[in-house]
Amino acid sequence: MPHRRPDRLLLAVLTVAAPGILVIAGLLILGILSPVAAVAAAAVLLALATVIAWRHVTDLTRLQLRVEQLAAGEDDPGYEATTVSDLSLAIARLSRQWQDEREMLAAERATADYILDALPDPLIVVDKSNMVVRANNAAEEVFETELTGRDLSAGLRHPTLLRAVDSALRESTSLAEEIAMPPPMNRNYSALVEPLGESGDSGALILLHDLTPVRLGERMRADFVANVSHELRTPLSSLLGFIETLRGPAREDSEARDNFLAIMHEQAERMSRLIEDLLSLSRIEMDQHSRPDTPVDMRLVLAKVDDMLSMKARNRNMSIQITAPDAPAPVPGDEDQLTQVFQNLIDNAIKYGGEDTPVEIVVDQPDTRQLAITVIDHGPGIPREHLPRLTERFYRVDAARSRQLGGTGLGLAIAKHIIARHRGRLDISSAEGEGSSFTVTLPTFAEETDESPDEALG
Repeated sequence: MPHRRPDRLLLAVLTVAAPGILVIAGLLILGILSPVAAVAAAAVLLALATVIAWRHVTDLTRLQLRVEQLAAGEDDPGYEATTVSDLSLAIARLSRQWQDEREMLAAERATADYILDALPDPLIVVDKSNMVVRANNAAEEVFETELTGRDLSAGLRHPTLLRAVDSALRESTSLAEEIAMPPPMNRNYSALVEPLGESGDSGALILLHDLTPVRLGERMRADFVANVSHELRTPLSSLLGFIETLRGPAREDSEARDNFLAIMHEQAERMSRLIEDLLSLSRIEMDQHSRPDTPVDMRLVLAKVDDMLSMKARNRNMSIQITAPDAPAPVPGDEDQLTQVFQNLIDNAIKYGGEDTPVEIVVDQPDTRQLAITVIDHGPGIPREHLPRLTERFYRVDAARSRQLGGTGLGLAIAKHIIARHRGRLDISSAEGEGSSFTVTLPTFAEETDESPDEALG
């Protein structure tokens, strides 16, 4: 049985008995009751008041303890029904309902938070006073700041977008348009601003979809078409001009005919190289996400390229010097494609390196997980501003010299895509007057397995 506080019981008895005591006292003062009768009547009254108060104080104490148990999430299996059991049960049902609703809301919020943070696009929710009440992980990564709990304008400084949010909050109007974020972001976004609730009284939702890769792709395709057209137009125009000349004024001129035919052959080879490189680039891009896994010994690849280009190097009084460990780790790769990469890099080193200088190839294994191969030339070097764009298609530091040497402007772009397919990287460094170095870093089998080099080579 619950503990009854004495002060509570005494107070209840006095409350119940007080009117009767006052009446008895009045009758005693008026002489209607004798002192003995008044005392007897008061005693009986207090006894009755005690019995009545006892029951009600007990029930109220039980109810208090029951409510306290329910508030603490506890239950008392030994709880006995009292005159207030219906109220107690109603409180219990209400408590269970509230608990169920709290658990359901917590689960729904956790699910909503998970979904919002899993979205790849930035999403921001603001209240009617323009304060950010929720920003997913993508939004905070893009804007590189904690947005939640701050005014939107403190983290997002784009006038068009801020005006759109104001319109959504004040006029309940939606906006969907492309916006360009200023530096240092330099990104293009498709922005959707949608009011929440009636007339935006619940705030607004902002969803940003990054269009930068799409716009870069469109620009690259436009540049690609323009460059291909330009690269093909020149040799085609030359061929058409020489053919017209040979069919006309130079028809009987054997010396001019031989000279023109040599130039036509050169221009046709140039177009053939360009088309072959374009096809090669297309094939590599198709296999971009298919990682090769055949063990390739890079010593053999470099030896093969040395055999292919040694004559070309000797024609310029240059030599190819290879420095490699006795047993470098094999790499998972496509031997033909890796040969193409280093044929391109070493060929460029021969073309653009200084005469009477060596082309150095250094193979280094900084750890068991990667292999680095560096091709070094001792030519005039490349100005710093050109380095970031060297692997772009058709980008040339010296376009005239490149064409004169038979370059198509696609060699480094092809190399970059092959290296990316092998999950490697290409690092370029150069100093004007000192030469350039191209470092290809490739993962070894140790990155994925515990195989030894000999086991990986089979």
